[in-house]
Amino acid sequence: MRHVFVLGAGTIGSLIAGLLSRSGDYTVYLIDHDESALKRATEDIDRQNLTPLTVDAIQGSALRHCLSDHPCRAVISALPYYCNPLVAEYARESGLHYFDLTEDVSVTRHIQNLSRGAETAFVPQCGLAPGFINIVANELMEHFEELDTVKLRVGALPVHPSNVLKYSLTWSTDGLINEYGNFCYGLEDGHEVVLMPLEGYETIEIDGLLYEAFNTSGGLGTLADTYSGKVRTLNYKTLRYPGHCEKVHFLMRDLKLNKDRDTLKRILENAIPKTVQDVVLIYVSVSGKQRGELYEENYFKKIYPQTLYGKLWSAIQVTTASAVCAVVDQVLDRTALYQGFVTQESFRLEAFLENRFGQYYR
Repeated sequence: MRHVFVLGAGTIGSLIAGLLSRSGDYTVYLIDHDESALKRATEDIDRQNLTPLTVDAIQGSALRHCLSDHPCRAVISALPYYCNPLVAEYARESGLHYFDLTEDVSVTRHIQNLSRGAETAFVPQCGLAPGFINIVANELMEHFEELDTVKLRVGALPVHPSNVLKYSLTWSTDGLINEYGNFCYGLEDGHEVVLMPLEGYETIEIDGLLYEAFNTSGGLGTLADTYSGKVRTLNYKTLRYPGHCEKVHFLMRDLKLNKDRDTLKRILENAIPKTVQDVVLIYVSVSGKQRGELYEENYFKKIYPQTLYGKLWSAIQVTTASAVCAVVDQVLDRTALYQGFVTQESFRLEAFLENRFGQYYR
């Protein structure tokens, strides 16, 4: 049995705990400061392999003692991105493998610096985007002798939009605002460039439907560092229904709510409903030279909500939780191969999809 910590008993954390504990190979300690959240999270999970622990992960000394008091191999953070530097520091102190779902660039860089010389693996950005999208892009890019343009596009959208934003809150509001408000990064002429969020507007038709796409922060992960100087153009954009970007631009730029994110969060959570009836869109386009000629390869996938353990989980919950579980499984299977900072593009697409947790992407 592999003993692991899962921090955060929200929808993503509880599904991660459920997937791992129900596999029969993991004993999971699910940690949260909210006893009611832990109770909800464990209602539909086999408690034989899961132990809920009421601990405030933001309160450093409590988390430090918890990590050192249990014989675990890894810690998986499903906490908001701003909690992860502290979690990573205590994972390093305790000799644990570390995994998170962060999209925040500065947090990832902090973890990269922290992981230097570590004998355990530090694997941030283990979700959908960044995460699985980087594994797909890397796989396609390796099919080319010379790379020209690489486009990563991901969207988590309500199947039945019913408001002017044509959007529902399908995951962390903090993470959403972070993506919409922080600087973005990409490659132009082979060199890293800073891109403005909500800019780079384009429309794209996928599977007969029209979407818009625009720059958002974090989704590119570490690909720009990995492929700097090796590809002419590389960028990541979020997919939305047409009209969304203009209205978010009004909120964040014209009303200046990007500088008052607490107010923006209250507005969004008060006005925009949550839903589990969503669809995840994954699109990657790579063009370049193969055998001396210009070719293009594409990857496209639509993923819908799924019923697990008698409960309906949204597509973004399933894709995010299963992605980190698949990566954890691969690292703990072959720990000798993974030490220090580990990028998502270190994992092979075929191995990911063949993994028992990667099946939800097939």
